[in-house]
Amino acid sequence: MKALVALILLVQLPIHKAVPAAPPAPLGCDDPESEAAAEVAVSYINGHSHHGYKFALNRIENIRVLPQGLNDDIIFLELDLLETTCHVLSPMPLANCTVRSFTQHAVEGDCDVKLQKLDGKLSVLASKCHSHADSSEDVLRLCPDCPLLASLNNTEVLTTVTAALNDHNSKTADAYLRLLEIGRAKIQYYPVHIVSVEFAVAATNCTAEEAKDNVETCQLLPDDQSNFGFCTAKMLTRPSKDLRVDCQLYGHQPGVTYSQTGQDTSAGLVPSVVQGFTNHNLRLSHNNPVASESSSSEFPTSMLSVKSVAKRAVAEVAQHDKVPHPVGFVPPPPPCPGKIRHFKI
Repeated sequence: MKALVALILLVQLPIHKAVPAAPPAPLGCDDPESEAAAEVAVSYINGHSHHGYKFALNRIENIRVLPQGLNDDIIFLELDLLETTCHVLSPMPLANCTVRSFTQHAVEGDCDVKLQKLDGKLSVLASKCHSHADSSEDVLRLCPDCPLLASLNNTEVLTTVTAALNDHNSKTADAYLRLLEIGRAKIQYYPVHIVSVEFAVAATNCTAEEAKDNVETCQLLPDDQSNFGFCTAKMLTRPSKDLRVDCQLYGHQPGVTYSQTGQDTSAGLVPSVVQGFTNHNLRLSHNNPVASESSSSEFPTSMLSVKSVAKRAVAEVAQHDKVPHPVGFVPPPPPCPGKIRHFKI
């Protein structure tokens, strides 16, 4: 009888179910953790780009976190980048590199990056990038007299690079320089005709004086002695003629190499990857040894586009507006996309 009473009392006790812990709030694009992941991603992209210029973060468009286990997350980022004035071979830290202004005919990069955060440490697993110059119409609308980017294999561009490199080599007592690649070129037609070029160079095993006798024997220095550099030049052709050249060598940088594409590096010839283009595309110059550029399976198809994120944010704000709020209430900003650090293209 006592056992029966005890059983009845036990059945009547309230049953308390364990309440599952609430999932962590989704990361916003401007949260410190998001910005830390973006910094690692941008460093990786620049470190694996072999042509053109370094890129700086302009905006985090979207972030998605997929928990894998204890202290193990997979992070997907959508990033907007902007081209800087620092060539990828430059030892200048990215923080000291200047982002090209809108009126300088800016180049934007778009990247999808997959990272892992394991025990607090971030590492990049895969990335896909492409880049493009701003439209000529946008530049001319704001600055009608600004010169626009010219094709890297434009005849006037090639002529200017050849003349500039020959001019430098004819006046220096140091190493004879060879062209690696043309990075950027612009042509101004009015009121004077000026061709402006930027190009990467490398020192050879000859002095400029030795090269005068037999330039064909001058070879680029081996990797353990390599010395890369960068030149800018402006050639005025009308109404008068003038050529101004400035070349700087970086000095040997252990571990820094240049990816040759099999092209002749004598003055004036450019890599085949830029034939007909105005800028080096990250899709071609960015080398990811882990994932193929076409490996779409690395990135979830459910990642929200910028437009869908914006629509969702607007809908959320509209929903907030239906709920009465105290006077002075300011609705929180949408979590994504994040702030623009420089300017929008």
